[in-house]
Amino acid sequence: MIIYETKLEGTNDQYERLDNAIRTGRFVRNSIIRGWQDGIIKSRNDAYKYCKTLADNPEFPWAKHLNSMARQAHAERAWASIERFYRNCQKGVKGKKGYPKYAKHTTRDSVEYKTTGYKLSEDRKSITFTDGFKAGTFRMWGSRDLHFYQLEQIKRVRVVRRCDISLPKNAVSVIRLSLKL
Repeated sequence: MIIYETKLEGTNDQYERLDNAIRTGRFVRNSIIRGWQDGIIKSRNDAYKYCKTLADNPEFPWAKHLNSMARQAHAERAWASIERFYRNCQKGVKGKKGYPKYAKHTTRDSVEYKTTGYKLSEDRKSITFTDGFKAGTFRMWGSRDLHFYQLEQIKRVRVVRRCDISLPKNAVSVIRLSLKL
């Protein structure tokens, strides 16, 4: 897999909408870990089903705005931390075993879209986010030219909040494109 990083150029309102998507992803991840601690979630499939339950819950209307595949990606990441904890316990690792922790607000958070929730333009110079947060179209700029790759080859898009000096305080400035060749 090849990973390219490009920066996004948009307005402050667009950055705020992407920040809301990132915070919703963190909420899904923390809810999965809480469900595991309470005994509701016992497998990866239960975690995927719990994502649907969160989206349909009227107490959390914002969870439905996040794309279903993005919710599943956060469930995968939460379950990976749970599996790592079990593996370390079985191996008898000395000291701390890596008990899954709740994700906190940090400078570097992310949300990952698998195959839906975004659309790359034909010239591969802009990306449009199509999930419920309606972040809109961003211009992408970076050192790599994506014209060598077909649109079908781009399998995942991860939006990472990384604060740069030239962007607003909570700006989402980096996007990672994962290519499967």
